[in-house]
Amino acid sequence: MAPLSLDLASLRDAYAAGTLTPTRLMGEIGRRLEVQADPAVWIHRLSPAELLAHARRVESRERATQPLYGIPFAIKDNLDLAGTPTTAACPEFACSPAESAPVVQRLLDAGAIPIGKTNLDQFATGLVDVRSPHGTPRNPFCPDMIPGGSSSGSAVAVAAGLVSFALGTDTAGSGRVPAGLNNLVGLKPTRGAWSTRGLVPACRSLDCVSVFALNCADAAVVGRLLEGFDGADPYSRRRPETLFFPAEPRIGVPAPGELEFFGDAEAEHLFQTSLGRVAALGARLVTIDFAAFRETARLLYQGPWVAERWSGLRAFHQHHAAAFLPVTRQIVEAGADLGAAEVFDGLHQLAVLIRRAATEWEKMDALLLPTIPRPYTLAEVAAEPVLLNSRLGTYTNFVNLLDLCALAVPAGFRAGGLPWGVTLLAPAWNEENLLELGTRWHANVGGRLGATRHPLPPPSPTSDRPGAERVRLAVVGAHLSGQPLNHQLTSLGARLGWTGRTAPTYRLYALANTTPPKPGLVRVAMEGASIQVEVWELGAAAFGRFVARVPAPMCIGTVTLETGEEVKGFLCEPVALAGASDITNFGGWREYLQPRSPVQE
Repeated sequence: MAPLSLDLASLRDAYAAGTLTPTRLMGEIGRRLEVQADPAVWIHRLSPAELLAHARRVESRERATQPLYGIPFAIKDNLDLAGTPTTAACPEFACSPAESAPVVQRLLDAGAIPIGKTNLDQFATGLVDVRSPHGTPRNPFCPDMIPGGSSSGSAVAVAAGLVSFALGTDTAGSGRVPAGLNNLVGLKPTRGAWSTRGLVPACRSLDCVSVFALNCADAAVVGRLLEGFDGADPYSRRRPETLFFPAEPRIGVPAPGELEFFGDAEAEHLFQTSLGRVAALGARLVTIDFAAFRETARLLYQGPWVAERWSGLRAFHQHHAAAFLPVTRQIVEAGADLGAAEVFDGLHQLAVLIRRAATEWEKMDALLLPTIPRPYTLAEVAAEPVLLNSRLGTYTNFVNLLDLCALAVPAGFRAGGLPWGVTLLAPAWNEENLLELGTRWHANVGGRLGATRHPLPPPSPTSDRPGAERVRLAVVGAHLSGQPLNHQLTSLGARLGWTGRTAPTYRLYALANTTPPKPGLVRVAMEGASIQVEVWELGAAAFGRFVARVPAPMCIGTVTLETGEEVKGFLCEPVALAGASDITNFGGWREYLQPRSPVQE
């Protein structure tokens, strides 16, 4: 088999062309695991017989019902895979769950194939991954450098081309720091957006499952499959109304002098260079006060949240204290002496910091930061294990405490060839917005997928291909060219196909209390008119993604054009017409928005 990239689009193309089957891919994965033998990446690998059984299970089902048909993935070994030991990098802690964690089961149901359980800092306590009895996975770019933790095995497995994506977890940055050090995309969702049932807790109220992927498109596909309310998880949350960034999102950056790179002039220079890419996102930079974010970061390990780690592990510690590695034990036991008053003090302090941070969020839609201040060698971390681990969390520790989502994306390479990355952050439930920004960012950076030789393909967040079915969509208002929401179409690869009018069977209304202002198109039986529209063309997958984000009271129906052609298009639910103004006589939304003289009004 010729070298094959494991990104989702490449595998889907190979499956569709009939040049690859899941069974054949498992054979190729086995060969790669032998050639790229690094025993520290894995804590448990499935046997060839088990992989073959999974492949045959996938092949026995209808491909169209499996969005991840035959896609290989890895699982951090603090998440349950039924019938496979979960150890959290502590052999004495090992258990064999009868059921997979819900996030793992969703992937299995979607046709993904698990390759094995990956190494981590013991009990996910660390950002370095030198805290495991199974050794430290080799950074594929430089073996003398740390791979980042705690989800190191998951990140290295993706970067090395052993799996298409991997599950990690993220409490303090474990889903982002390894992404930055391995030239990967790391998606940390909103707390509670993905179930954490079946996860060995670090700080249960803050823990998130995360995904490492080769590009933003793959992270988006996996993320959408994993999201969903889990009534059996007390920390699970339902997504509120879909959020949209404005046409020109405001990207916040700390004021000059507020960022710390701990003496690494190259890291500071790379971040300043990265700021020049913001214009390519169709965004603008704004300066914010970073103090509240920095102070929140200190709370995670210097405040009472260490007591939550102790709470999760004290029962095991009571009988197996010697099973903890020395540094892990030191960190966990630090929470044992904290009292309830100190915990409440921390909660009150956090409430103040949340309010201060909210003031800064009024200035920006997303925040851009270095993923880490600087990289460290294995020798440096061995000499200063606690201090340097803490420094690595400078730009990650505050995120879950402030209820933010985050996307780590590649941003180039250092002079010695080590990856450099940045992170985009936003308030809860903005994952899709970050992924759209991240797609454009990564395309602007270019380069290769992880540590493989495969180049980053052109942005195609929808998996649409030349010759694939395309859907024609009529828009009448805020999605028109030049209007505030048009970027939601262009970011999906849509192109303008036709400009004209509807059949004379519609009326147009300016809806009340909408942001940005929107019209509503309504089909009528009598006294209709022709309304100006644009018809955009986009792939079927992109159309599905677009429709999923259309908020009520808007809906997508069938619109008849003046030519008689019927296309999909924006219509409006009748309930939205309360307080709306009939603007049909203007003939279109743009005409209505044009300045009007007092006589016209």
